[in-house]
Amino acid sequence: MNTIMNWKTDWTTFAVSGGFLFLFVIFSLVDIDMVEGWVTESFNWSVTFFGAYWQLLLLGNFVIGIILAFSRYGNMRLGKMEKPENGYFRWISMILCMLLASGGVFWAASEPIYHFVTTPPLFANNEMTPQEAVIPALSQSFVHWGFLAWACLGTLTTIVLMYAHYHKGYPLKPRAILYPIFGEKIFNKSIIGSTADIVSIIAVAAGTMGPIGFLGLQIGYGLHFLFDIPNTLPTNIIVVGALILIAAISVASGVDKGIQFLSRLNVIFVVLLTAIILIIGPTMFLIDSFISAQAFQLQHFFEMNLYRGNQAWLGYWTVFFWGWFLGYAPMLAVFISKISRGRTIRELIVAVSIIAPLVSNFWFAVVGGTGLSHELTNPGSISTPLDEGGMPATVMAIMDQIPMGLWLAVGFLIVSIVFVSTTVDSISYTVAVTLQGTDYPQKWVRVFWVVLFGILSAVLLTIGEGSIQALQNVIVVTAVPVSILLLPPLWSAPKIVKQMAAEQHTAPSVESKKEVKVKAAK
Repeated sequence: MNTIMNWKTDWTTFAVSGGFLFLFVIFSLVDIDMVEGWVTESFNWSVTFFGAYWQLLLLGNFVIGIILAFSRYGNMRLGKMEKPENGYFRWISMILCMLLASGGVFWAASEPIYHFVTTPPLFANNEMTPQEAVIPALSQSFVHWGFLAWACLGTLTTIVLMYAHYHKGYPLKPRAILYPIFGEKIFNKSIIGSTADIVSIIAVAAGTMGPIGFLGLQIGYGLHFLFDIPNTLPTNIIVVGALILIAAISVASGVDKGIQFLSRLNVIFVVLLTAIILIIGPTMFLIDSFISAQAFQLQHFFEMNLYRGNQAWLGYWTVFFWGWFLGYAPMLAVFISKISRGRTIRELIVAVSIIAPLVSNFWFAVVGGTGLSHELTNPGSISTPLDEGGMPATVMAIMDQIPMGLWLAVGFLIVSIVFVSTTVDSISYTVAVTLQGTDYPQKWVRVFWVVLFGILSAVLLTIGEGSIQALQNVIVVTAVPVSILLLPPLWSAPKIVKQMAAEQHTAPSVESKKEVKVKAAK
């Protein structure tokens, strides 16, 4: 059997996935209205026919993962390594920066206000006072960025991937998710395997280029608001260029240097901003709101996650988010597989499915809760800027209400850039891993995808914000085949865990960290 270091570049997957992105941009340049029409129609179809399935899939993934974590198999180590490659803080930092980068600042500020102004339909008939509406608003945000959202990114799927790659020596690719079903055939010029890799790359590429484009627009707004710098296309493209430069340097230096450094730096920034806002902001309101909203979410856990009443609202909110996160799932599971060697099953599942959601929920409570507090005392102070200027205006409006607002707003802009940079470098790394089948892909492949994402995002910015939104919705469309790919781990992951337990009783040894580094250097 070939070792994990000997796999060549999959040029077919490279050409098809990269070609799709180029064609999307070309069609957008020719007729953006036509492209928006195609995407909208496909998006609506996906939400209508797969929304309920996605909700059940995410719930099943979370529940089975928790059962495995606290079963007698929870202490089993993954990746044939006796000790973790990455320290706990560094490991958690890299995990946190994956999903939060997509909504860590702007959604955290805006989504609670959206749900406060318009109460989610599940609770809309309760005739709540403004004070009473705060908790359901925060809770709904917690659901969208909480336990189920995180669990689908790296629990059962990661276990399958790590087993196929580190224990059996097969390439670290999304197609490895199907290894328990098809065996070695899935890696041998398999149409099904190639399709799994291609749709996974396209989905995560769409989900990466979308935030890059939106970041250019959002930072441009912030620079204009704070420093009166013209919010023009050149400004937005310069922002994208700076982001791509940071991500390219990071990904070129590898996971153990650049990517983990940016992740740790960003988490430190977030902790610092959180602490400052807690101290100078409505401290007890934020703490009480977080605890109450978390309890409210747990009390209404199943009805909020499985709500099927208002289809239009679901398509705009819950099902949209579920499709978005599912589109990310295979590639982020590849990334988590790389950084989680030596971790136990319990550590993996608790970190991704419990710790990360609680941290992101607290961040949402602090940022969004500050906005809710000021909206209560001064109606319209946050909701009006949100209505008129969108999500970037919400962040600036919140910062404008508290002491040190200018410096905090600058801090939020820096965090936004670093957040998205960490996503771009992580995703570019995982695309390179998928194309070359090893967790040590060549540097040029990693950097190429960073640059490609940046160039195509800049081109889409020249077309207009509609092209960015259309690309963002593509990830929901591609979530349809990706979600089918993510179904088998619900039963194959528990079987693999039992199989690993049997194998570990007869295995002669596991690799040490030093041996892995020697292998990588060859």
